[in-house]
Amino acid sequence: MRVVYDCRYVRIGRHDGISRYTAGVVGELRHLVDLVVLISDERQLEMLPAGLRWRRISGPTSVLEPLVALQVNRLRPDVVITPMQTMGTALRRYKVALTVHDLIYYSNPEPPHDLPGFVRVLWRLYHKAWWPQRVLLNGGDAVVTVSHTTEGLIEQHRLTKRPVVVARNAADLPERSAVASDPDAQAAARSIVYMGSFMPYKNVETLARAAELLPGYTLHLLSRSTPADEQRLREAAPRATLEFHRGVSDEEYHELLRRCTALVTASLDEGFGIPLVESMGYGTPVVVSDIPVFEEIRGEAALYAPATDPAAFAERIRSLEDPAEWRRRSALGREQAERFSWAESARAIAGLAGELTRRARSR
Repeated sequence: MRVVYDCRYVRIGRHDGISRYTAGVVGELRHLVDLVVLISDERQLEMLPAGLRWRRISGPTSVLEPLVALQVNRLRPDVVITPMQTMGTALRRYKVALTVHDLIYYSNPEPPHDLPGFVRVLWRLYHKAWWPQRVLLNGGDAVVTVSHTTEGLIEQHRLTKRPVVVARNAADLPERSAVASDPDAQAAARSIVYMGSFMPYKNVETLARAAELLPGYTLHLLSRSTPADEQRLREAAPRATLEFHRGVSDEEYHELLRRCTALVTASLDEGFGIPLVESMGYGTPVVVSDIPVFEEIRGEAALYAPATDPAAFAERIRSLEDPAEWRRRSALGREQAERFSWAESARAIAGLAGELTRRARSR
């Protein structure tokens, strides 16, 4: 069984969520199937596990995308897995599984700012109705999604007649020896970390206002920010201590997790939340909005607050100043993080690929 995995969405230089998911899955999937990956730029290989077999084809935003199968057919795959749902499926001679990470942009229609202008226009049009999503998903043979929460939404909105398989996000966990080396110092650090974008649905203003209610605390905002982002948040919480890092390396990020009191996020909607698993892996408690997908990920390990209630966030964060409570949440978090693994997700995808191949051969 030859499986081709579409790695053309891998970011160059720095992962985003879909990019990290792709790298994590293919790193394990290569041990289970005869794997070839697709790229559109050789620099993407720097962000992927070493030693993968690869082929270069046109990019996912190219005008050639609707007929991309004409390029992929040459590899003679049994199954193609793509981490998005927009890969062209016309004229293919293989089975294909499309991935849906979330349905955020139906209720939060603003597209990511780094997309080309014409793609941003198409993005807005695409998310004005459910039928374009149904057309794309039913053009494949199966659908992969990253959480049971999104699986439920796909069923609720009747988005596909194809089978749906959950292959969850995960994180590369540190060894236990790297976890909470000085828990009392972390509990007393009065340092909170946010890792994520500044899109409206991320609701970062609530975190800034919560920090304003916590004298002596610093809110570290790690992702790349624009001057407009920074001005908006400083105006929303003028007395808060906000530190904008404007992008950090993985090493810097992990070091901050080792030293901070908590990781925080007040998202109004998410498809998953890899930073939560990363934080749990380091034994660092997480204070999150009480949305369904975070309850799925964090279980009893989390501290929850209503998404738009800064005072509730501040109260939950302040409770971690108690070293005993910090230690308890830390232990629960590490235990919860170990329930997520790229190996498990790769096994789910390999099982799906095997089933699609058996169906095709039986016909």
